Amino acid sequence: MQAIRLLDRRHALGALAATLCLPLLGAGAQAADVTLRLHQFLPAQANVPAHILDVWADQVEADSEGRIEVQRFPSMQLGGKPPELYDQVVDGVADIIWTVAGYTPGRFPHAEVFELPFIMSDAENTSRAYWQFAEQTMMEADLKDVKPLGLWVHGPGIIHSKSAITLPEDLDGVKLRAPTRTTNMLLSTLGGTPIGMPVPAVPEALSKGVISATVIPWEVTAALKVPELVEYHTEFGDASLYTTAFIFAMNKDRYASLPEDLQAIIDQNSGEEFSAFAGRTMQEYDAPARQLAIDAGNTVIELTDEQVQVWRDAAAQTTATWQQEMDDKGMDGAALIQRATDLIAGAAE
Repeated sequence: MQAIRLLDRRHALGALAATLCLPLLGAGAQAADVTLRLHQFLPAQANVPAHILDVWADQVEADSEGRIEVQRFPSMQLGGKPPELYDQVVDGVADIIWTVAGYTPGRFPHAEVFELPFIMSDAENTSRAYWQFAEQTMMEADLKDVKPLGLWVHGPGIIHSKSAITLPEDLDGVKLRAPTRTTNMLLSTLGGTPIGMPVPAVPEALSKGVISATVIPWEVTAALKVPELVEYHTEFGDASLYTTAFIFAMNKDRYASLPEDLQAIIDQNSGEEFSAFAGRTMQEYDAPARQLAIDAGNTVIELTDEQVQVWRDAAAQTTATWQQEMDDKGMDGAALIQRATDLIAGAAE
């Protein structure tokens, strides 16, 4: 009987010790001091989340030695639609977002200058210029409500279509997806019928015949399975018909709430160099996606310099219209275009 009581006492002590250890185990499992929710519109396996956003988040976690945890929410898992992402980070629904500036038309007029036709060909240099341009003109204007982390553009924008498109007149009557206000202007000027929609909506729109073409960079076509839905892809040599401006940003109050050393970690992983990295990475993933389309038997139409010049001439009206719009807003459109092109040239040196 005494042995049984002794055994029961040992069991009780063991249970008490295990209970006392639970808070310690819980503390170990919850090592992060700060949890940041990163929200964006593409599937997790797409190039930007996998090779840019995850790289940023992983590095922040590593540099903070686990004090910062970045929770990743792809494909709008926190709710809402892609055009709502910017307001989500302003309002604190998400701590960090990645979005297309043009998903909220007219909200970021300065960013539109980089989306004008044929203004860029290299995404790394243009992304570096975009960040520098923003430091000069956007931080206290277009981006005053957020903490910008990265600003970049994708590689050369091209046309993916169900029928061959070689000349601007081939767009007559063609319904095609456009990502931004400036691209809508361009495609309308060229005779097409642009339909604005976030990029995740493209596959369904193509399969249902809502559109018969789309403009997107090569790199995202694999994730969206676009080569399975079209047969032709029109490239513009070393030029770019258009590009899209992206915004990677953090809620200002959330950033301000961080200790200074954690703010420094966010800062050292953000800014111009990260923006250049992001643009370069997007363009680097154009090549493998292009090869997948070729392997699928699709036709890549490579325009000659003379053909590209026809498109340049036809697109000039879009740039002129945009410049006049900026002038009407008191923003000196010609000066904005000159500053952007000078910064791109400077980044390339």
